[in-house]
Amino acid sequence: MNANGRAVAVVKMHGAENVFALVDERPPHFETYAELARTLCAKDGPIGGADGLLAVLTSPGHAAEMRIFNADGSEAEMCGNGVRCVARYLADRGAGRSFSISTLAGPIGVTVTSPGATFEACVDMGLVTFPNALREERLPFEGAGAFYSVSVGNPHAVFFVDDVDAVDLEALGALLPATNVHLARAVNDRTLRVRHFERGVGLTRACGTGAVACAAAATVVRGARSPVEVDVPGGTLTVDWQPGQTARLTGPAETLYERTLNL
Repeated sequence: MNANGRAVAVVKMHGAENVFALVDERPPHFETYAELARTLCAKDGPIGGADGLLAVLTSPGHAAEMRIFNADGSEAEMCGNGVRCVARYLADRGAGRSFSISTLAGPIGVTVTSPGATFEACVDMGLVTFPNALREERLPFEGAGAFYSVSVGNPHAVFFVDDVDAVDLEALGALLPATNVHLARAVNDRTLRVRHFERGVGLTRACGTGAVACAAAATVVRGARSPVEVDVPGGTLTVDWQPGQTARLTGPAETLYERTLNL
């Protein structure tokens, strides 16, 4: 990390209580982001902690590029809640109601469905794929049962369980350190209750790509009907997906504050 002691504006935001520190790198202030992510995301750090760092960069042909770094400094391909926070940041600064954001998982189309204080956006999350053809996979872990591998530009393991609170999700997630792990329960054919364990972070109150992965798996193997409401600890996200189509994720994004730090 090298900002040469410059004052840098850090925006703290959240999407369904998935909390991020955002830095506008147009032009760049930093040579690398891993150390910055660990500093800003630390609970005893200068902004009181976050789940990840969002770096907003210039991207020709798009409103911006988003890079997402987990709390441990590792870089993720995509983040559904993070991209909505970037969308709000850009929309609040004149990007308009419809634009695209470049990510490591490809370009993401964004439509602002509710501007202003009650900001909400619908994000085109791209194609959902099933790397193991939706074959049941198992771990020697009591109470977790089978899981399904799902890709939303990043890897997910979706466990369908009877009670999402009855499974030690932290211990389960530790068995799949390269994957985002989710516990899902079907409330009815249009509603899921989900908990998340994200690689490089741990337990989070929401995971946008995880919500899409759970809804897609539930649609194919459990008969869920789109749109699916995904109730997570931080709120509710809506996933609209049909096999063979791109997934759309709708949810809120809120700016908590902007603070200038000497980094």
